[in-house]
Amino acid sequence: MPAIFNYGTDTLTIPAVLAIAAGKMKGILNEKAIRRINASAKNVEQIVADHKTVYGINTGFGILSNTKISDEDTVTLQHKILQSHSVGVGDPVIPEIAKLMMITKVHALAQGYSGVQLKTLERITWHIENDAIPVVPEKGSVGASGDLAPLAHLFLPLIGLGECFYKGERTPTAEIFQKENIGAIQLGPKEGLALINGTQFILAFAIKAVHRMHNCLEAADIIGAMSLEALTGTKAPFDERLHDLRPYAGSKLVAQRLRLLLSDSAIMQSHVDCGRVQDPYSLRCMPQVHGASRNAWLHLKELTEIELNAVTDNPIIFNADDTISGGNFHGQPLALALDYNCFAAAEIGNISDRRCYLLLEGKWGLPMLLMNNVGLNSGFMIPQYTTAALVTENKTLCFPASADSIPTSLGQEDHVSMGSISGRKLSRVLDNLEYIMAIELMSACQAIEFRAPLKSSAILEAAHEYVRQFVGFAEEDRIFADDINSITKIIKDFSFVKHVDGFAKQVAMELNKDYEIFQIK
Repeated sequence: MPAIFNYGTDTLTIPAVLAIAAGKMKGILNEKAIRRINASAKNVEQIVADHKTVYGINTGFGILSNTKISDEDTVTLQHKILQSHSVGVGDPVIPEIAKLMMITKVHALAQGYSGVQLKTLERITWHIENDAIPVVPEKGSVGASGDLAPLAHLFLPLIGLGECFYKGERTPTAEIFQKENIGAIQLGPKEGLALINGTQFILAFAIKAVHRMHNCLEAADIIGAMSLEALTGTKAPFDERLHDLRPYAGSKLVAQRLRLLLSDSAIMQSHVDCGRVQDPYSLRCMPQVHGASRNAWLHLKELTEIELNAVTDNPIIFNADDTISGGNFHGQPLALALDYNCFAAAEIGNISDRRCYLLLEGKWGLPMLLMNNVGLNSGFMIPQYTTAALVTENKTLCFPASADSIPTSLGQEDHVSMGSISGRKLSRVLDNLEYIMAIELMSACQAIEFRAPLKSSAILEAAHEYVRQFVGFAEEDRIFADDINSITKIIKDFSFVKHVDGFAKQVAMELNKDYEIFQIK
């Protein structure tokens, strides 16, 4: 029996929303939420009956907000808004993103400030539970006035239009309803507007980014420690006293992780008196660089947790006599954080590429290009070309979308966040980062074997052995793309980090105790 989450009354967390999307938790509308929903819907009915002018209930939208809509057309208006605003283009987002959008929208509307009908929310939950996931084009939102275009496409199926991913096929909604013997629903006053006003497209990308980037940051410390071991670097720059003098939370966490990852290493002990004064920055400054990215991630996580439980509709219905047209739909709070997390993720890839380069130079006892017979073989030369290309591509994705704003709705909506673009860009940067880290991990595993018979720490040995279950040592050239894809898979599916954390339970316990703010709860 899956755990239960109560839409509209419980506090939604990142693990909870991902669990609902994965079918491991069930979202329901409890009696408290139902009372709130019904009361809010009645408030809207009263507004219509009393002939009060309220934006989006009996007026047009955007620049047409001063255009009065007759009582008999208030329902038609809501149907038309879904049609007119369905202008998205490009490839569809992955079904998980669309599902996260629906889950977070139900939670926002179920708080009882939007005037939607209970039957509308029940139909959305039907789509969630039956994996009838609407097809949502990825492009077309400016990230203010709500994610209008993607949310309009998301809810076209409510009125029998659009398409859904259903049982592995992209299927017209009408066909699905015919098979399931259900019909379209009729939206009431304000409902169409409530459905498309909000930040759920931006939020869905933020949820995935927080989850994926946390995994990347955890992996980066482990992989960086393996490269440092292979290059016979020192752990002196990770001394706790040093980081107490500049006590950024991220830097202190990374330094602690590196100390624990490298503890009791025979490789480390073997060169304590080597006479090397300083390591290159990409080894020595991991706490400062990885840590800065962790600080950026922490801010995005905190903002995402707030947005998960926010009401981002407009207007807000407090009661039939108290409505406010505000700007809770504006995506700027998440847009800025998503943009600078693009930089934060890109920099993890940048420093990873530098370590890949160091591993190839043939210094400090390693063979050039990490093979003994180079010339006939190119060794690991060309995988670093790929990291260089991916790092540069990430740099081109670092222009902040939120730094730009183009007026829409004939100037009524004269400042927009472009946060939808920020979210999609961060997703692409993380895709590239996972490949970059896979190449460093592949190279570090190759390099560390040249230190045999000396062993690294027990934790890093376990990491190395796990990679060797998927990719072997390279005696000569082969199609390294296959190796890169195999290692990328164990980074993307979180199994690499989970394996290391599972092996190092005591390490994980110590870190969780001291740095709970950096956990996703």
